[in-house]
Amino acid sequence: MKTFLAKKETTKRDWVIVDAKDQVLGRLAVKVANLLRGRDKATYTPHVDTGNFVVVINADKIVLTGKKNEQKKYMFYSGYVGGEKYLSVAQMQERRPDFVVKHAVKGMLPKNRLASKMLTKLRVFAGEEHPHEAQQPKAVSV
Repeated sequence: MKTFLAKKETTKRDWVIVDAKDQVLGRLAVKVANLLRGRDKATYTPHVDTGNFVVVINADKIVLTGKKNEQKKYMFYSGYVGGEKYLSVAQMQERRPDFVVKHAVKGMLPKNRLASKMLTKLRVFAGEEHPHEAQQPKAVSV
């Protein structure tokens, strides 16, 4: 019996919608990363992108445990001397709630070129509305 290896041309990608309301950030990121990689499918192959398109809604309503809302910091660097800027998760959720979820999911994916292709299949929205109704995404509970 030979091992099945999926091919890029034969993979079938579905659209999946995930509601992030009252979900813990890390646990949500693991589930979304597995959907993007295709780990939930029987045809999963590590070196082929077999994952689904994932739409995450209500990104502004995610939850972090403990004191991470104030203690966890994101660092941005402009490239100039003294150009470091630190923002807490609470500040980032006010400014760009989609960044917090995308950053967490990116950290859960492998560090290679395939992961950057997978990340393009992730769409994150702060509210309930999203422009992907035409793709008829299936709701997935995480």
